[in-house]
Amino acid sequence: MLIDKQLPDLQMAGVSGAAGGTYNNVNLDGVSRVNGPVLARNFKGNGVIQMNGNLSAEEMDVNGKLKINGSLESVRMQLDGMVTIDGPLRGENCILNGMIRVTGSCELERFEGEGSFTVIGLLSAGYMDFTLEGQSKADEIGVESLIVRQRDSHLVSKLLGGLIPRFRTELLAKVIEGDYLELENTTADIVRGDKVIIGIGCRIGRLEYRSELKVHPGSSVGKVEKYGE
Repeated sequence: MLIDKQLPDLQMAGVSGAAGGTYNNVNLDGVSRVNGPVLARNFKGNGVIQMNGNLSAEEMDVNGKLKINGSLESVRMQLDGMVTIDGPLRGENCILNGMIRVTGSCELERFEGEGSFTVIGLLSAGYMDFTLEGQSKADEIGVESLIVRQRDSHLVSKLLGGLIPRFRTELLAKVIEGDYLELENTTADIVRGDKVIIGIGCRIGRLEYRSELKVHPGSSVGKVEKYGE
């Protein structure tokens, strides 16, 4: 992402602000505001952070509350807390523990975690394994492999001190399409896949599969069609 050359570091602590730029390491601790786009090799944030511009980083580790007024692009992301992106998200590996909201498309090679997500647009991933805590939404989901689980309702949520809104624990989507789909507590207009496993708590309007289908008796599925014969 960055050419091999000496770059300055950006370090802030307490209540502070800085301008955007191209950096080697960015370390933000406390209440931070950065005005302008940032390109960095490593980005670490702890606390409350506002980025007024696009953020691009090879490695990213955030714990707290992050607001990006722009797009986010990163090779590897560890996101713990609440993340809001007013733009698209692109990357390779993302591990989320908390909440994320993306206004735009979300393109990831691998998306894992627990909590809730909202994507205003297409959520595209090679592999996705997510445990629902609260309500998650995406207009459309296109994947190679998708596993969506429901958190055990008897467990006390450790995420954000229980601050995740207590909506019905479910995934809402218009269309979900992929090679391998394993769903729980999912409400969708259309589900289309090669091998499809509909677990407990699903409400599917139309289901299309090619090679294998399993439906839990505790789920509701409308029209079912096998294709590719």
